[in-house]
Amino acid sequence: MFEKVLVANRGEIAVRIIRACKELNIRTVAVYSDIDANSMHVQMADEAICIGKAPASESYLRIDRIISAAEIADVDAIHPGYGFLSENAHFAEVCESCNIRFIGPQPRAMNALSDKAVSRALAKKAGVETPPGSEGIVEKEQDALAVAKRIGYPVMIKAVAGGGGRGMRIAHNDISLVKGYHTARTEAEKAFGNSGVYIEKFIENPHHIEFQILGDNKGKIIHLGERDCSVQRRNQKLIEESPSPLLEYKFKKLRDKIGKAAVRIAEAARYTNAGTVEFIVDDHGNYYFLEVNKRIQVEHPVTEEVTGIDLVRYQILLAMGEPLQHSQGDITFKGHAIECRINAEDPFDDFRPSPGRIEMYYQPGGHGVRMETHAYAGYTIPPTYDSMIGKLITTGKDRREAIDRMNRALNEYLITGVKTTISFQQAIMQDPNFRRGVYSTNFVGQLLGGARRELIEEKT
Repeated sequence: MFEKVLVANRGEIAVRIIRACKELNIRTVAVYSDIDANSMHVQMADEAICIGKAPASESYLRIDRIISAAEIADVDAIHPGYGFLSENAHFAEVCESCNIRFIGPQPRAMNALSDKAVSRALAKKAGVETPPGSEGIVEKEQDALAVAKRIGYPVMIKAVAGGGGRGMRIAHNDISLVKGYHTARTEAEKAFGNSGVYIEKFIENPHHIEFQILGDNKGKIIHLGERDCSVQRRNQKLIEESPSPLLEYKFKKLRDKIGKAAVRIAEAARYTNAGTVEFIVDDHGNYYFLEVNKRIQVEHPVTEEVTGIDLVRYQILLAMGEPLQHSQGDITFKGHAIECRINAEDPFDDFRPSPGRIEMYYQPGGHGVRMETHAYAGYTIPPTYDSMIGKLITTGKDRREAIDRMNRALNEYLITGVKTTISFQQAIMQDPNFRRGVYSTNFVGQLLGGARRELIEEKT
């Protein structure tokens, strides 16, 4: 059993990890930048160490400072959360070399899935289809044009080290491809320190479906069902749910097929700990592998709610060398869960971040309502990091009840001082197409650009 764990992250995920550690009677160490001195995770941890100034490059991305803090605090392990260094294989290797356990995949698995182009090749070896596209990184715009000519427009330009919608562009012709190619490379270099991009066929009306996986150090891997993450803005998720209405209502037989495909890919990479295998599914039931997220996901609570399994607790136990306590046949699903990411953003100004001081804060509660947040009245949302205030999760015996409960909870949620996505997400809960489960990754753009905009504007 670990005696002390350092949480190398901030915000709601740091709070979530600290809570899981406390339930296991593990002491916690928070690290923080100077601007996060009053953050909730700093107050909750048993110890806290400042590791630098506000820019992540001077604090949360500084491996040397995090390792120094871990050695000063004499911790057994480090949990990286998501984002920052969570998928950095070098960081995991440094942890192991310092005799500090990394709570996540082993470095060899992370290297096997080191970027999206490499992951696509691994998926093909595992017999899983990927969208048609380049064989690897596209080094020149002439090569990008040649790939587009071969597979046909529209195409997607994607950063190999990407995430969160950055380094991604859609092109419908040669002119937009050349512009998007250079823009994506520049954006990827700034965001990830890696300008590499690849090209793949853009699937019309795609559905973003991902499968949660768990693997132990003995080679046993299982999946815990799917999440539908198709409600997105700028390729970043806004709402997630489990089970997926697409698989539940239209392609029920696909659930088992895609789940087995996710496990095969994880087995090919000899994956350990928690991870997510992402797919896109088209309107005809064809599915294609996208990537593996080598960490806990923001949206992990919806899986926890429908399976009854604490994923963060499981991460810690697996990192200690414990075997999986479940086989695939043990995994059962009950009811429906939905998660709304509450962001300090203005949805009617291209989701522009709205940092600042929260004046009033009242979060919803009641039966079937779960809130994951680090915010409180008087807390200042810094402009330096992601704009997420928290995650609101509701459950129900079926999808309709979960949606109705989410609508009630959003109506109850009160935040003043900053603009938020609350009213926008409430409008989504009332949208007839969303309620029928008829939506794809184009949904938010259609909602904002169509006749329903009047309804949303009334609510703001």
